Amino acid sequence: VQLQASGGGLVQAGGSLRLSCVASGRTFWNLGMGWFRQVPGKEREFVAAISGSGGNSYFAESAKGRFTISRDNARNTVYLQMNSLKPEDTAVYYCAAGGATKSLLRNEYDYLGQGTQVTVSS
Repeated sequence: VQLQASGGGLVQAGGSLRLSCVASGRTFWNLGMGWFRQVPGKEREFVAAISGSGGNSYFAESAKGRFTISRDNARNTVYLQMNSLKPEDTAVYYCAAGGATKSLLRNEYDYLGQGTQVTVSS
């Protein structure tokens, strides 16, 4: 599976961004999809995940109430809508795919795309 993330950029605190990740190379609808982020010197951390059907979603505490995750299986795309952004959200964001959605919550994934930089200025 190839994963291509996009949508990062520079935004002021309180602003919004929507990240997209397009998957190719295998069936998409039965893959759990997730977003992770990483800052230099720290481990990659889980942000959000969504089940293959889109019926179940999971969020890190830091993302709850501000971020939403969705997917369009017809377009092989998963989205991360980020609202009320804070400077501490600054990181490289990665999308990932795995057969078991809940494994993503444990930072376990089968495929990882390239990252997209999100920078939130204060």
